Amino acid sequence: MKVIFLEDVKGKGKRGEVKNVSDGFAQNFLIKNGKAKAATSAAVSELKGQKKAEAKHEAEVLADAEKLKVVLEDDKTVVEIKAKAGKDGRLFGSIPSKQIATALEKQHKIKIDKRKIELSNPIRSMGYTNVPVKLHQNVTATIRVHVAEQ
Repeated sequence: MKVIFLEDVKGKGKRGEVKNVSDGFAQNFLIKNGKAKAATSAAVSELKGQKKAEAKHEAEVLADAEKLKVVLEDDKTVVEIKAKAGKDGRLFGSIPSKQIATALEKQHKIKIDKRKIELSNPIRSMGYTNVPVKLHQNVTATIRVHVAEQ
């Protein structure tokens, strides 16, 4: 029996796949538990429409990420953060990704989730630092962060 998987089933198929499985397995497990549905011609054409819509949505998200990358990597987009520092230029404490995200939103009105800012270690020194930001799985931008003395 041909079925369309509605969710991933370990060892059998992934969401959106059309596969041939035994009749008993399809009726008694997959369809009964809502993990798959019978692959009629209407269901297959509906699946194609859904895949086309998902691809279109994914292209829009990628285009938005590319536009945001251009804005973030512009020379005028520098995040200014003031912090207390000692005489040798080292900070009392550090600057985490959350502080960078809030400063970016306040100064440039660009809202980015702090988890997208890929800061391996918090910033602990004064001056300019390039910080990578993962906007999309294929798009990574770089923000310039300037830490100045308070």
